[in-house]
Amino acid sequence: MSKRTLFNYFSSGSSNTPENDDNARQQKMTRVEFRCSDIICDPGKRKPIDEYPFAIRDQVKRAYVLRGPTQLANYTFPRKWQSGEWRSFQAHWFESYDWLEYSELKDAAFCLYCYLFFEPGKPEKFGSNIFAKVGYEKWKKALERFNKHADSISHKNAREKCDDFMNQKKSVIRKIYKYDKEEQERYEIRLSSSLDVARFLIMQGEAFRGHYESSSSLNKGTYFELLDWYKGKVEVVKEAYDKGHKNCLMVSHHIQKDLTKACAEEVMTMIMDEIHGRKFSVLIDESRDVSIKEQMAMILRFVSDEGKVLERFVGLQHIERCTVAALKEAIVGMLSSHKLSISMLRGQGYDGASNMRGEFNGVQKLIRDENPYAFYVHCFAHQLQLVVVTVSTSTPAIADFFNYVPLIVNTVGASCMRKDTLLAKHHDTLLQKVENGEILTGRGLNQECSLARPGDTRWGSHLKTLLRILVMWEAIIDVLEIVKKDSIKPTSNGGAFGLIGKMESFDFVFIMHLMIELLSMTDILSRHLQRKDQDIVEAMHLILGVKDSLQDMRDNGWEPLFKKVKTFCEKNEIEVPDMDKEINARGTSARRRQKVTNMHFYHVEVFLAAVDAILSEMNHRFGEVSSELLGCMASLSPKNSFSNFDVDKLVRLAEIYAEDFDIGHIALLPSQLRGFIGRVRRSQEFLGCTELPQCAEIMVRKGMHRSYPLVYRLIELTLILPVATASVERVFSAMSIIKTDLRNKMGDEWLNDLMICYTEKEIFRSISNEKIMKRFEEMKERRMLIPQKIVITPAEE
Repeated sequence: MSKRTLFNYFSSGSSNTPENDDNARQQKMTRVEFRCSDIICDPGKRKPIDEYPFAIRDQVKRAYVLRGPTQLANYTFPRKWQSGEWRSFQAHWFESYDWLEYSELKDAAFCLYCYLFFEPGKPEKFGSNIFAKVGYEKWKKALERFNKHADSISHKNAREKCDDFMNQKKSVIRKIYKYDKEEQERYEIRLSSSLDVARFLIMQGEAFRGHYESSSSLNKGTYFELLDWYKGKVEVVKEAYDKGHKNCLMVSHHIQKDLTKACAEEVMTMIMDEIHGRKFSVLIDESRDVSIKEQMAMILRFVSDEGKVLERFVGLQHIERCTVAALKEAIVGMLSSHKLSISMLRGQGYDGASNMRGEFNGVQKLIRDENPYAFYVHCFAHQLQLVVVTVSTSTPAIADFFNYVPLIVNTVGASCMRKDTLLAKHHDTLLQKVENGEILTGRGLNQECSLARPGDTRWGSHLKTLLRILVMWEAIIDVLEIVKKDSIKPTSNGGAFGLIGKMESFDFVFIMHLMIELLSMTDILSRHLQRKDQDIVEAMHLILGVKDSLQDMRDNGWEPLFKKVKTFCEKNEIEVPDMDKEINARGTSARRRQKVTNMHFYHVEVFLAAVDAILSEMNHRFGEVSSELLGCMASLSPKNSFSNFDVDKLVRLAEIYAEDFDIGHIALLPSQLRGFIGRVRRSQEFLGCTELPQCAEIMVRKGMHRSYPLVYRLIELTLILPVATASVERVFSAMSIIKTDLRNKMGDEWLNDLMICYTEKEIFRSISNEKIMKRFEEMKERRMLIPQKIVITPAEE
């Protein structure tokens, strides 16, 4: 029997039985690949190992062992009546038994090693079958049963098999293939070089593979081209590939995917270590990728050990059905895949889709049925977007204005020649203004710019467009005149002719300045809401501040706005109508003889109508700001030396979070609150503190989170509550970089692994190659391994 035959024989674990022959034939007919979905976190939901396809069975076992037993941290285990008492599973049992697992579905205990390596054909003792398949749920004598199971022969055999299975250095393959030390060192260089190339491509979001990767190809793809460049620059790397074992070069696309998965798993390990049993919130949104697949992205928001608010991306999930039940199952499945329980959830942040935010059958309602403390917050940024969209259609005049803005942008930028003419005209205008002393020069001033095309869903882009029209007014008019003169078709001529007349009307200029004023206020708020460390208390103050600014504009803003518009019109020779003149009411027939003054139209029907519409919509959309929960949280605001601090409201806040504060905590909380407020008002470090995240960091730095643990817990719960889903939107922007039209066949797991590393670059950079290579070797049975480093202690020297 050849070495190749022996390798296939031992690596597949096959034997000369009809069943294994059938498995081998089936494996040849259909290729089965291991997927992350093959790993089921809850022991009560798992199918037996024998039911997995034979080709991936070993990979499934390795994945379960690397993941470790399902041991929920800070989980409230349900109580049930047993033997005359209320009993439940105890979390401290996990510390004594490293093999112990807990199933939320069955409320039962399992053994990981017996599940993976239990042999059902042999006689068992002390419940090996129960701990492997059924689950143990009698808590009265749990410790006694756990000890008996740990001492049983079947459990010890299963654990020994697991150790032998994971120890590749003593496997049969190592006996068949023996490599000298030099070959192992060359293998380590090849693996490290491949990992370096993979890490660079992952960080840049570049494609790995090329269209034609043959050695004769002039462009073998980014991965192989970069690897060839690497070999050309470093002689040791070139020698390792030239003299290395040809069947173990570590460059195949399977190796590339395994390296990427090892990187992603190491990143996720560090993220889970950061959470470490803390309470958290979820930010979720869905979007279609380039291959028309609905992808759901999940971000966890929590407070770190240093008191910093962190938002970490934990993965994408392909959603085949957008029903409420399917979405809820996907969310719970993603959490459980990282050993996170839904009972630790303290906040939900979604957009305004009905299947997500529905009060009776939405995802947030189904989750709150299981965990009533997972409070839902409709994304503030989405609500603000809806506010601005409503204002854009608040009056017929404003709606008509926004119909003309895209026409102007499209007409002026319809060709490269028009765009170049626009830039040249704007450049000449700027030079003339500089010579006349109308504008100043300096670094960063008067940069070259062009008209920005407004987006359909991002109304912040409309502000950018209006500002560009305002700045480039003279150049735009000149380009439209050129288009009118040079147009061959009468339709184009008439379009430019009409746009010039529209732009040089008082209506257009007035509404343009008005919308710039309104959109500027909402744009500042939108930018603040999209900060990763923004907290709900600060967001509430910002919203109230915008409302006050809008009210002040309604009361006192007409005269400054009218003066600004009048000055602009006089400068650009635009006729200003007589405000006292009576005109026919806009939008009505002249026969009806409904007369109003110009002042009434511009002041009441346009200015006041627009401001009232945005104020009314702000009050409607952000009505939840005045809810009891957020009202109590507002008492934690550190502005003006905690001027809003209210002990009674904060005690009420603790009562709302009854899961995190028991009766004893409620009794101690008032004294801690009074001691805390007295200390912070005397401390110099808190004097300039205006934001709650900054306050939390100062508390941790000074050790006050240990002196006032209940107060810090309130602050932590407040910071956890999500404000906006902007972080998820950034994930989808990254997805459009990674999965492009040329990479539209990318698999879901491959995309997920790339996205985790690309999005969490800061963590990815901090992980050493040694950790990634170690995980890479543990993922599968490898033909060759990195030689073990021998560390010599000073005593041995």
